[in-house]
Amino acid sequence: MRAGYGARALVYLVLGGLTLAAAWTGGQTEGTQGALASLKSAPFGVLLLWIIALGLFCYAVWRLIAAWYDLERRGDDDEGLAKRAGLAVTGIIHAGLGVAVALLAMGERSGGSGGAQNWTAKLMSLPFGKWLVAAVALGIIGAAIHYVLKGWQRKYERHIRVTSTTRKLDPALRFGFVAYGVVLGIVGAFLLVAALQADPSDAKGIGAALDYVRGQPFGRWMLGVLGLGLLAFALENAVEAVYRVVPRLQGPDVDTLKDYVESKA
Repeated sequence: MRAGYGARALVYLVLGGLTLAAAWTGGQTEGTQGALASLKSAPFGVLLLWIIALGLFCYAVWRLIAAWYDLERRGDDDEGLAKRAGLAVTGIIHAGLGVAVALLAMGERSGGSGGAQNWTAKLMSLPFGKWLVAAVALGIIGAAIHYVLKGWQRKYERHIRVTSTTRKLDPALRFGFVAYGVVLGIVGAFLLVAALQADPSDAKGIGAALDYVRGQPFGRWMLGVLGLGLLAFALENAVEAVYRVVPRLQGPDVDTLKDYVESKA
């Protein structure tokens, strides 16, 4: 679990840093694959990619186990089962991302808008492909709303052990969730447009979505805010790597940020 959150922290640290640099210098925006590809030229970059890939696999296994054994106490009713299914889907997605990072470490690369457009075209070539793409788009938009609400309503706090450090970092954690949700929402919106227009070229990966933001009025400022938000999301994952608690496994003497906030209300 902790290795998985650590790997996610590294991914969004690189992505957020490059996004902020693109806003500052006017350089090229990068998606997740492009950001990680930039690590290959760094000292020990390939080793770092393998570490990230292994961490993502660990995160995938954690999500699948948490879903199967209900470690986060989602429940066995319809709503709880839907949430547990979401955990399993998240695990599968991160397993796929782990494979992509491993392939990148071995010298292969596929990603960015070209990657998004390619797999969108493949889905559309299937029977009912347009509707499959629309379903994926709605799933991404749903995830985006989930992240925004998770940050705005501070739902993540029940999973974070309260310390002086986590109390101070709490506002940044909220900002990170909201910013990541906004980025996902933009990607999902473009994918939904691609489905409605039956045109795979309308699909955009994270890099192209960020580039779209920069092209709007005050775009470089907005891109800079999103870059800071992605860095905050990296920080959030780093905090979870160290301070996350598992509801079903935590002892009665463990206080969370949620407990602290409620005690001050």
